[in-house]
Amino acid sequence: MPDILTFADICAAAARIAAQISHTPVMRCTPLEAELGAEVFCKCENFQEMGAFKIRGAANAVLSLSTAAAARGVATHSSGNHGAALALAARRRGIPACVVMPENSSAFKKRAVAEYGAKIIYCESSMRGRETALQNYVAQSGATIVHPYNDPLVMAGQGTAALELHEEVPGLEWVLAPVGGGGLLSGTAVATRALRPGCKILGVEPLGADDAWRSLRAGHIEPVAHPDTVADGLRATIGPLTFEVLRTQVDEIVRVAEPAIVAAMRFVWERLKIIIEPSAAVVLAALRERLVEVKGRRVGVILSGGNVDLDHLPW
Repeated sequence: MPDILTFADICAAAARIAAQISHTPVMRCTPLEAELGAEVFCKCENFQEMGAFKIRGAANAVLSLSTAAAARGVATHSSGNHGAALALAARRRGIPACVVMPENSSAFKKRAVAEYGAKIIYCESSMRGRETALQNYVAQSGATIVHPYNDPLVMAGQGTAALELHEEVPGLEWVLAPVGGGGLLSGTAVATRALRPGCKILGVEPLGADDAWRSLRAGHIEPVAHPDTVADGLRATIGPLTFEVLRTQVDEIVRVAEPAIVAAMRFVWERLKIIIEPSAAVVLAALRERLVEVKGRRVGVILSGGNVDLDHLPW
């Protein structure tokens, strides 16, 4: 069986999307490093143009389409960041995009998707509702589905963030990334295994949306029927492709409680002076809760995004 995702795929994606993404900065936070007794390098994907790492995978998928397929447009389901990313990538190629969004998506993310020019179809807040609405639209339009994470092109694009991190910061001993659907963590794991084989790879998810943790222990995908977390970008269930990569490439998945997520998000706003969303804060929550011992280590974390509804902050 061929590999689902290879390091060569990630390198090809990096070359393909180079003109459409920002090479985001790596920042350090003195108070956090003092608290942990470790060197912590934060890959700030909140500084991407649409505010999250998702543009990497979306751009890779859209730029890989044939001319004929591109003309029919693209479609996806998303609670926000992937939808905005796909809308932006489609607009840059001059093709139509449609995003199926749960009705309870944040108002900020709904506006972002609309402002990038995508058609929005609202659905009930369940995976079944998302997928049914998406399939109905695709049947009518002939659009190509660009899945938020269960797609090798998307996974390869997301892996370019870790590629940049390792190129800029040599000698990392731990790398942490959030896990929702698993696209970012899959790409991070494959890039890390190629560039730094001895580095430990840790996925972090909310306790109220812990399908990855459950699935890796069960040996098969175990969805959470009603995920409940402030980290709205991490409510998705991992897919068959991402599950296989996580199962073989990731050292551990840990879970963080809601108060720790909110506290970590506020800590970054106050101490690092940058805006991150709850889905990005989970990795720092895991460190601050001592769910992994990193004292004396060089640690890389991917801060996945910064798209926050300022009218509904979790504190």
